[in-house]
Amino acid sequence: MAAPAMKIVFGLLTFVTIGMIIGALLQLAFINRLEDSYGNGLPSLRGLRGQSSRHLRDVSRWANDKDAEALRLGYVKPEVVSWSPRIIVLHNFLSSEECEHLKAIARPRLQVSTVVDVKTGKGVKSDVRKSSGMFLTHVERSYPIIQAIEKRISVFSQVPAENGELIQVLRYEPNQFYRPHHDYFSDTFNLKRGGQRVATMLMYLTDDVEGGETYFPLAGDGECTCGGKIMKGISVKPTKGDAVLVWSMVCFFSLFIDTDMNHVGCFVFHIALYLVLFRGLMDSQIQRAYMEDVKFCLERNGQLLNG
Repeated sequence: MAAPAMKIVFGLLTFVTIGMIIGALLQLAFINRLEDSYGNGLPSLRGLRGQSSRHLRDVSRWANDKDAEALRLGYVKPEVVSWSPRIIVLHNFLSSEECEHLKAIARPRLQVSTVVDVKTGKGVKSDVRKSSGMFLTHVERSYPIIQAIEKRISVFSQVPAENGELIQVLRYEPNQFYRPHHDYFSDTFNLKRGGQRVATMLMYLTDDVEGGETYFPLAGDGECTCGGKIMKGISVKPTKGDAVLVWSMVCFFSLFIDTDMNHVGCFVFHIALYLVLFRGLMDSQIQRAYMEDVKFCLERNGQLLNG
C-alpha cells in the first residue's frame, strides 16, 4: 500500500515541478515580447545586463511618458530633512545635462550678486553676500529644457510658474559665502509689487565641492558642518542634481512667516560652486484662495470629529 502511495506523491511533485518550470519559461518569453513591443523608447533590461546596479536603479518606469519625463518621475527622490522649519531635499532633481546647460548659459553673464534694501526694495551690493549671478531671460525660458525644469519646480513646490521670480544661476568662488539671511520680504515695496515670498528652491549644479553647505542654524539640535566648522543645526551638502526646497511661510490655522527659516551659504573651498535659485511668490489672490481651502479643511475636519 505504501509503495503505490509514494509513487502517486512523486508523480504529483514531478508534475507540479515541470509545470512551474514551463510557467517560468512562458513568463520570461512574455516579458521579452513586452520589451520588444515598446521599441527603442524604453530601455531594455536585457541591454542593461552587466551594468552596475546604480545604472539599473536609474532606469525610470515612466520613460515613455513625456509629462513624467519632464517631471523626472522615478528619478526624483524626496527626503524630509526637517518638518519645522520645513526642509525637503529632492535627490536627482536635475539631470547632469540640465546642470551643464544651466552653467553654460550663466558663465558669460555672471555679475556681482546683490541683496534687497529693506528701505527701497532695490538690489544693493553688500558684504553679507559674496557671489556672482545672473537671471535667465524670457527667451531662455522658452527653451524646452528650461520649460521642463520650470514645470518640475512648479509641481514639486506647488507654486504656479507664473508666480515664480526669474530663475537665477549663482556661482560661489572659493572663500565666498552668504551670511545668515531670510528670503521673505520685510519691505513694503516688494510686498506691494509682487506679494510675499512663500517658497525657495536651491538646485546644485556642481559636485565634489568642499564647503558650500546650505546651513539652517535654527533647525534641530544636532550637529552638522558649515564651511569646515562643526555647527549646531542642520546643513545640506551640495550634490550635483539635488535640490533643497524650503518654505518661508507656513500654515497653521493661518499663514505666517517662519522666522526659523534663516539660513546660511557656507564658505566654499578649492572649486567654485554653481547653483540655481528659485523663489515663489504668493500674491493676494492666491493667498485668499489658499486660506479658503484651509478654512474648508478645518470646517470639514470639525464636522467629521463632531459627527
